[in-house]
Amino acid sequence: MSARSAVAARPRGVELGLLIASGVVLAVALVALQLSLGNDLDWEVGILVGGYILVFGLAHLVLCLKAPNADQIMLPVAAMLNAIGLLMIYRLDLALEQALANSQMMWTVIAVVFFSVVMWFMKSHTTLQNYAYLLGLGALILSALPIVWPTSMNADAKVWISVGPVSIQPGEFAKIMLLIFFAALLVNKRTLFSVAGKRFLGLQFPRLRDLGPILLVWGLAILIMAAQNDFGPALLLFATILGMLYMATGRSSWLVIGLGLAIIGVYIVFQISDKIQDRFTNFLDPIGNYDGTGYQLSQGLFGLSFGGLTGTGLGEGYPQNVPVAWSDFILSSIGEELGFVGLAAVLILFAILISRGFLTALRATDSFGKLVAAGLSLTLAVQIFVVTGGISKLLPMTGLTTPFMSHGGSSLLANYILLALLLKISHDMNTPKTGGGNAANPGGNASGNAEDPGTGNDPSTSLSPAVNANQNPSSGTSSEKEARR
Repeated sequence: MSARSAVAARPRGVELGLLIASGVVLAVALVALQLSLGNDLDWEVGILVGGYILVFGLAHLVLCLKAPNADQIMLPVAAMLNAIGLLMIYRLDLALEQALANSQMMWTVIAVVFFSVVMWFMKSHTTLQNYAYLLGLGALILSALPIVWPTSMNADAKVWISVGPVSIQPGEFAKIMLLIFFAALLVNKRTLFSVAGKRFLGLQFPRLRDLGPILLVWGLAILIMAAQNDFGPALLLFATILGMLYMATGRSSWLVIGLGLAIIGVYIVFQISDKIQDRFTNFLDPIGNYDGTGYQLSQGLFGLSFGGLTGTGLGEGYPQNVPVAWSDFILSSIGEELGFVGLAAVLILFAILISRGFLTALRATDSFGKLVAAGLSLTLAVQIFVVTGGISKLLPMTGLTTPFMSHGGSSLLANYILLALLLKISHDMNTPKTGGGNAANPGGNASGNAEDPGTGNDPSTSLSPAVNANQNPSSGTSSEKEARR
């Protein structure tokens, strides 16, 4: 059987079954919500459920045709998170007499169309490496665009631009582009980041002249935060790139340097931004500022406390009392009405999605794919940690949204593109290579493990050795000379 026939023959029954289950959960929850409020079932419930089934049926079909060997768990988990977010937004609509659920469904359709376009037209994730520097330049332009572009959004942070009637956050897309750029940079210049400098307190630190890339990212993060008056996206980007550096080199000294730069950066921003000062004050004592800037966090904490272990039940709480509950504080709304159990279930879904992403990174056969998958997974992990810490007063608020759940088109579009890239890498690593395979797999058979649907059986278990292995052994001396220059 040819490689093309082997790929086409692979079923995706696990994915289909999980998608059907998520659709049933959404339908049952929407009906239960309407009944708990004493409302009659209306056409809007049918539109939401029907639209959900159609759009994720399309995504499943595209994966069957263009990426049959991709992981079968990630799309259903993202769809389930999307469904829970849609459910909570609809519940807030009923309380506040607004119609954000319809726009969220519309943006979900658009996001899945973008997801499908990426899956259909991108032949391999390795092609992105050829455009890494263009993507990096484009990301810097997109990041700075809100500073000079006029917007109709009345927000204290300059992160939006308006294009006709639509407002978008370019930073959501710039984040993904920068991660691709840094993955390519780490692969191409790995030796420069691995050359040992002076040893201090048991840690081998890099040379001062090799700190350029991380100092550049640190400086850009400070400038973006100062100009846009926004802390969250820069923190997310810096933490992700720092994690990628550690995964590529395996050197803890990068983490120490990054932590030191982060502390200095936070101190500088704290001194010049009233908004950051208010958020830190609210973190220390939100109740003390209840009538002012601490009102949102205070109400969110009241809701989490009111929900307790099992929650008040759908439609029985007061999440509408939290300002912008459908965006920044959607997790607190879930915690109030579904309780700690429901909120923990949501976090477990995120943990599954992130772990599948890291598993894809570990099993990818090329260094670039490993670092891209690891970086995309890490940015999700950092974002969820920061958002959850913010609504629970573990960390100061940052204004980041909850991926796949919060209302907003930019976040949905960017996260479904992120998901498409992860699935494309997963498919590429599991697809049999034409031409007789490779040294690691002579027969060219990289089909997935039957016990682990959608993933390959590559023996690689770490990122940093794979980056090292991608170098040509015969060029070791020249690489070392280049690093010493």
